[in-house]
Amino acid sequence: MTSRRAAQLLSRAGEFSEVALRTVQQEFPHDIRSTMRFPGDFPNRPADLHPAFYGCLDWHSCVQMHWLLIRLLRAVPEAIPAGDIRAVLRRHLTAEALAAEAETFRTRPPRTRPYGWGWALTLHHEIMTWDDPDARRWSADLAPLSAAVTEAFLRWLPKQTYPVRGGAHDNSANGLSRALPYARTVARDAAGPRDGALLAAIEDAAHRWYRTDSDYPAAWEPSGADFLSPALTEAELQAALLPPDEFATWFARFLPGLAAARPATLFTPATVSDDSDGQIAHLRGLNLSRAWCWLRLAAHLPLGDPRVPLLRSAAELHAEPELDHVSGGDYLVEHWLACYAVLYLTA
Repeated sequence: MTSRRAAQLLSRAGEFSEVALRTVQQEFPHDIRSTMRFPGDFPNRPADLHPAFYGCLDWHSCVQMHWLLIRLLRAVPEAIPAGDIRAVLRRHLTAEALAAEAETFRTRPPRTRPYGWGWALTLHHEIMTWDDPDARRWSADLAPLSAAVTEAFLRWLPKQTYPVRGGAHDNSANGLSRALPYARTVARDAAGPRDGALLAAIEDAAHRWYRTDSDYPAAWEPSGADFLSPALTEAELQAALLPPDEFATWFARFLPGLAAARPATLFTPATVSDDSDGQIAHLRGLNLSRAWCWLRLAAHLPLGDPRVPLLRSAAELHAEPELDHVSGGDYLVEHWLACYAVLYLTA
């Protein structure tokens, strides 16, 4: 994190925490996804299925906004209402509520595969790597949900012949990238013979899906409802997985025009014409997620690589205008965008 982004995080953390604290407790409106198995087989309200993650319009957004609150507690506790945040987290992240979340996941898996799955493991990773009394309790209580998510990944990845390359929730590379830090931590601290299984499955899937990719058609981006860049998301995952020399070779083949800022569409922030249209509003997230990817990719390039300043400049160009749209606008933006702002500012 540069000193400039650190200062921005410090100055905006109160705003970001306020919107997250408010939306994680806002049960309605809610876009609940659940398959009805027989007459009457539908929850009376979102909290019936999701007693921990009932807010933020949908399950996956609520999970990631809980991550935001944890990240801010760790990074800038002096700049946020830490006591209020802990009180809400203690109320939401109870053993009983998280056991119910695990049961719901096992019996009615959320439809956002692998997006919500990956964010659930991102949340647990953020908590399990924090030396804090509350975090130790929350981590233990999150274990059943993470175990259910891990098993879902392990059932899905071996049979997924092809990756999903779109720019929304079903993007395969983003799901693997979100799950990867948790998988690595569990494998490193392995207590059982299967604790390395998720990491191995992620590595195998990425190798099968992406190793031969070249000349990616990034000029076709963005699509009209993207909040992820298919090109940059895949590259970020490969940067995290491959040894530096292998990544350098792969990246040069994957986006060969990058040093000349080509394709131009990848370096041009998306235009958002209507924040009240949930699909069009996704493009605000695209600008911030691109910025995060640009920073991640710049960090994996060799010192002195001429692409580094170009990528860092592209990150600022995409992110800076979006920071003013995180709160105070339409709920279709407010219930999730702050998460991507914090990802960018803490990269």
